[in-house]
Amino acid sequence: MNKTLLRILFVGLLAFFCALCLAPAGKMGASAATESEAECVMEVSSRRILSEKNGQDCLPMASTTKIMTALVILDDCRLDEEVVIPQAAQGVEGSSVYLKAGDKYTVEELLYGLMLRSGNDCAVALAIHHSGSVERFARKMNEKAILLGTRDTFFVNPHGLPAKGHHTTARDLALIAACAMEDPTFEKIVSTKYYATHSWQNKNKMLRQYDGANGIKTGYTVEAGRCLVTGARRNGVQLVCVVLNSPQMYERSAELLDAAFEKFCTGGKTA
Repeated sequence: MNKTLLRILFVGLLAFFCALCLAPAGKMGASAATESEAECVMEVSSRRILSEKNGQDCLPMASTTKIMTALVILDDCRLDEEVVIPQAAQGVEGSSVYLKAGDKYTVEELLYGLMLRSGNDCAVALAIHHSGSVERFARKMNEKAILLGTRDTFFVNPHGLPAKGHHTTARDLALIAACAMEDPTFEKIVSTKYYATHSWQNKNKMLRQYDGANGIKTGYTVEAGRCLVTGARRNGVQLVCVVLNSPQMYERSAELLDAAFEKFCTGGKTA
């Protein structure tokens, strides 16, 4: 091989590697960056699955657990019921609205703290108010899950902190979310961006970033990764989207919802 040819090859390789280094960060590996371990998009009124990946894999779901907590409370409690905060609800680890034992809140206030601020203390306070203990309330959650038609969901607590056996699937969680979004009170709570009574801002950025977003719940633990359940309505179509262990959960949810709205509105085949 002569020197001229070697120089040509060298210059070509150098140009190639320079192109790689200078490529925009957002373009390189974009699809990999927005992957999820499991995901499911469902149309609420028909329960049609519009897209799914590993939808029946059992996984931890962190604070998206609180969707079921809110559903059980809304089934059985009045919003104006007074709740005296028990000692067990003070100082619960993780996300908190910093409840103090002996303070008094309404069920409605605690539901806003539960769903907007992801208050683990709110979850414990509501569970004890409803059932007398976290353990008995978890049994109610599991009974409700069965009634809704889930197949691989089991709750150990009302907040989603890591616990052996506490798990769901993307498909089951989409079903739970679809049922929840049919409750007008639930939708009102989870679509609220700011609850002025206690100056609580909703942690769910989709409400401010995605056109048509109307809920519903974020979640994160080291074990579960970043989890997000999103509700969105466009042109009268209500969808729910679940992503579990998704490093870029907002971006991935937006991608899935955009594709699902297009598929549903154009009559494309479901997953």
